[in-house]
Amino acid sequence: MSKQEETRDRVLDLVESLEVGQPIPAERQLATDLGVSRLTLRAALDDLVRDGYLDRRHGSGTYVTEPKIAQPLTLTSFSDDMRRRGMTPGSRTLELTSTLAGARLAHRLGVSPEARLFRVKRLRLADSMPMAMEILHVPEALVPGLTRADFEGRSFYELLRERYGITVASGTQSIEPTVTNEDESEVLGVPLHTPAFLFERTTVSESGRIVEFVRSIYRGDRYRLVADLVPQRSRNGRSAGATRGSPAPARDRRGDQPHGAPAPHSRNRGKSPR
Repeated sequence: MSKQEETRDRVLDLVESLEVGQPIPAERQLATDLGVSRLTLRAALDDLVRDGYLDRRHGSGTYVTEPKIAQPLTLTSFSDDMRRRGMTPGSRTLELTSTLAGARLAHRLGVSPEARLFRVKRLRLADSMPMAMEILHVPEALVPGLTRADFEGRSFYELLRERYGITVASGTQSIEPTVTNEDESEVLGVPLHTPAFLFERTTVSESGRIVEFVRSIYRGDRYRLVADLVPQRSRNGRSAGATRGSPAPARDRRGDQPHGAPAPHSRNRGKSPR
C-alpha cells in the first residue's frame, strides 16, 4: 500500500467518526497528526473529495458530506427504498399534463402515436433533501382520473395496485453518467453541470402491458454505483464469466431501447427508482 493510500484510509477513518457537516482539521494540523507531508495529505484529500466523502469550501475548510445512498436495482419504489434506510421519503409534483405520445414515446410504451399520455414531473426527496428529478409517462387509458394530488406522499406503484389493479412485475433500466442542465439544476438545488446519473426505465405489468416510461436525474453527489458479480452458467454448466446487473453498452441517443444497468452503493453511516 502506498503512503497516499494509507493516508487516504486513515483520513477516511476520521471522516467516519465525524457527523455530516463537521469540518476535518486544517491540512497543516492533520498532516502533523498523521505524520505525513502536506503533499501526500493533499493528494489523499483530493481523492476523498472526488469520491464524495468530503466537500472542500474555498476559504472555509473541508467538511464531511452526506453519505451516498445505495440504490439496488430491484423493482421497488423510491419510497419503500428510503424507508428501509431509515429516511423519510417525499415527493413534490411539479407538473402534470396530458400530451400525445408521438413516435418516440409510442415506441417506448407500445401505444399508438395518437394515444394520450400523462406526463408527470416530480421532485423526489429523502429527509426533505432533493435526491432526484423524474419525468414519468403513463398511458391515460391505464390511469383515468389521475391528478397531481395522487402523487403526494405515496408510491406510484402503490397507487397503481390499489386504485387501478395494476401490479408491476418487471422492468428494464439503463443508467449512464451525465451532468445537470439548467432546469434540473434549479429543481435539485445544485450548480449547473453538476455530475449526475441518468436513469431510464420501462416497467411491465403482470398482464404483460407496458405501464410507464420514466426518465430520472439522480444527484451524483448522493449516489454510488456498484454491481453484484456472479458467474453465469452456460448450458454445459461451465462459468461464462458474466455478471448479474452487468453494465450495458451506452444507449444509442437516437432512442433505441435501453438494456440493463449496474446498481448503486454507498458509504453507509446509518443512512435510490420510485
